Amino acid sequence: MADRGEESRRAAPAAAPPTAPAVTSPTAPASAPSTASPGPGTGPVQAAEPPIPSARPLDAIDRDILRILQTDGRASIRSVAERVHVSRANAYARINRLVEDGVIRGFGARVDHERAGQGASAYITLKIVQNSWRTVREQLQALPGATHIALVSGDFDVLLLVHTPDNRALRELVLTRIQSIPEVLSTRTLLVFEETDLGPCPDRPAELA
Repeated sequence: MADRGEESRRAAPAAAPPTAPAVTSPTAPASAPSTASPGPGTGPVQAAEPPIPSARPLDAIDRDILRILQTDGRASIRSVAERVHVSRANAYARINRLVEDGVIRGFGARVDHERAGQGASAYITLKIVQNSWRTVREQLQALPGATHIALVSGDFDVLLLVHTPDNRALRELVLTRIQSIPEVLSTRTLLVFEETDLGPCPDRPAELA
């Protein structure tokens, strides 16, 4: 049974605060900001941003390399080269190109948050003041336990995934930290009872990975 947490609404500020310096936001509309108040189903309007340089096309070997590294970020160049049937120099050059093009954004570990002492997880939906996405994003990124932030369309504007030590810490994060952000109009907390990482793994078909 879904657990819907607290919902808090406050009046929107009289004017939207200045936005942070422009950074790439693929969902940002290019039209001029509207002065209308945000409502259900209306996402915040953003100013146009410089286009992102396009990455070079990937071939089947590149995609195989990506699947291997998503499954095991510690895989050696030699192991990757052997599994995709290319030389070590070729594999090294391909991985470097994927990093330079921004296809690979980094290498990390998959964490079992419960075993790591973060036993409470939740998706939090936020409605925010129009044209305040960049300002809100910067403040959400600074929250402890925040692992994913997305600007979305629909009945709310932002979707945030957080992991905290327990429900008390989660409540404090939502009621004290998130709801104190001036541009946040309301929140709703959806507790996560169980989650499964669907990242690529050896026993999944390649076309689904």
